[in-house]
Amino acid sequence: MDLGPALDWAARRTSQVTGSRELVGGWTSTMLALSTQSHRDVVLRLVDREPWRSHGAGLTTRESEVQQVLVGTAVPAPRSLALDADGAACGVPAHLMTLVPGAVDADRVDDESLDELARVLAAVHDVPPLPGLRAYESWAWEAKHVVPAWACDRGVWEGAFDLLRTAPPAHEPRLVHRDFHHRNVLWSRGRVTGVVDWVETSVGPTWLDVAHCCTNIAVRHGSDRADAFAAAYVARTGVEPQPYFDVMDVVGFLPPPGRSAWVTAYDECQRLEQHLRRVLRRATG
Repeated sequence: MDLGPALDWAARRTSQVTGSRELVGGWTSTMLALSTQSHRDVVLRLVDREPWRSHGAGLTTRESEVQQVLVGTAVPAPRSLALDADGAACGVPAHLMTLVPGAVDADRVDDESLDELARVLAAVHDVPPLPGLRAYESWAWEAKHVVPAWACDRGVWEGAFDLLRTAPPAHEPRLVHRDFHHRNVLWSRGRVTGVVDWVETSVGPTWLDVAHCCTNIAVRHGSDRADAFAAAYVARTGVEPQPYFDVMDVVGFLPPPGRSAWVTAYDECQRLEQHLRRVLRRATG
């Protein structure tokens, strides 16, 4: 992809771009950190990967609108600077935003760090949803209801699929990040300095955000650390756990037909199944 038009567009909305580097870890987009003549670093999101590119106008517009709502709240997030939702200037849907300080640290799972993570997620859920924000979508659609080839316990997966064919529990509609986990959180000196990637933000059950973070923690560090995060969130908010959404989130990690899996390493696959076994037991009593 020729980055020239996108960099020219960004420069017209900040100041002369003096350097750029690609940020790692993005699934949906090319993420560039841009240095500018004004010495203020910014981030340019270019939604250039399918299937997200086809939905890029909605994704970038949603992220921009949510970031505007977050200004002045307790949530540390980038601030939206400019939007090229239809890609008319950049060639692909684009969003320019401020660069927040800090670094990703997916191994911060000690009790103190998990409590800090819970504090920030609770702050997200305290923000009133902006009018017209879409309702959450399950990522565990029925096409994914196929027992993975690496599974050791077919029954636990089939039990999860059966549960998800029933209606989800009642919940209070709240603002949910919808992709909250360690790789979308920045840290510095033991504190969260930024929450990024707001393209999937929705209105839905707060426990779905907790569940998604728990699944990510469990895949990397095991269910005990995931449970510690959930307990920290409950202690801060008094929210009752809804294990149905934990099951929904685990199944959402399975690939749809014809697509590559998110989790491929053998030990991570086994931890995903072990986590499903634990949360399914809670969901079915």
